[in-house]
Amino acid sequence: MPVSEVLHVVDGQVAYLTLNRPEALNALTPPQRDHLIQLFGEASADPDIRAVVLTGTGRGFCAGADLRGGAGAGERVVGDVARMIREGAQRLVAAVLDCEKPVIAAVNGTAAGLGAHLALACDLVLAAESARFIEVFVRRGLVPDGGGAYLLPRLVGPRRAKELMFFGDALSATDAERLGLVNRVVPDGELDKTAREWAARLAAGPTRALALTKQLVNASLDSDRATAFAAEATAQEINMTTADAQEGVASFVERRSPEYRGR
Repeated sequence: MPVSEVLHVVDGQVAYLTLNRPEALNALTPPQRDHLIQLFGEASADPDIRAVVLTGTGRGFCAGADLRGGAGAGERVVGDVARMIREGAQRLVAAVLDCEKPVIAAVNGTAAGLGAHLALACDLVLAAESARFIEVFVRRGLVPDGGGAYLLPRLVGPRRAKELMFFGDALSATDAERLGLVNRVVPDGELDKTAREWAARLAAGPTRALALTKQLVNASLDSDRATAFAAEATAQEINMTTADAQEGVASFVERRSPEYRGR
């Protein structure tokens, strides 16, 4: 895979990942997908990276998986498809959900199929006014993949999720915001600026506290109260050993602004 198909720039402790196949609306090839998984893993482990921004070039954020030469190509045996999904789309979405740094999706255009789920897996979603979200699978006679049936009901409820998945209609950025799929809609020309502003704020925050908060929130809908409360107590115990937590308390006592270092 040409490296240029995923642009990777680190600026101000923020990793910017840009899908760069504009001629294909940034549809993901397997090598491109695997490179993204690698980059999310590296960002998660790198203490000098404190936030991640994911976006695309051209008119598309991501049109989903590139099916040309993929599904339906060659002879398959039972188990091949399930393995492909586990090792492909599901692994990519898990890499975003499990990343220990906050991830912002800056949705610059069409987010369809796996591309929509990739955006929804991010912690915060900014959308340009021209962006659209499409559960395109039904149009191809396919079952949603990339964790869509897990993510969507948790964001909009099961009935609305079924409506989106059963009909496959395009959802405007404004409607996506109304349903709670998007944090904020901005004019197309302000998307990059807003994403950079949000990322800078996150990168200046208490990185380990944000990672633990992300973990608690992501697990909350799958936990009973006792499990959630136990996880919260454990997260508090872990976080109070960090330098940033000590700095936060000290800055409060000393009546000054905290200076977090992500440690």
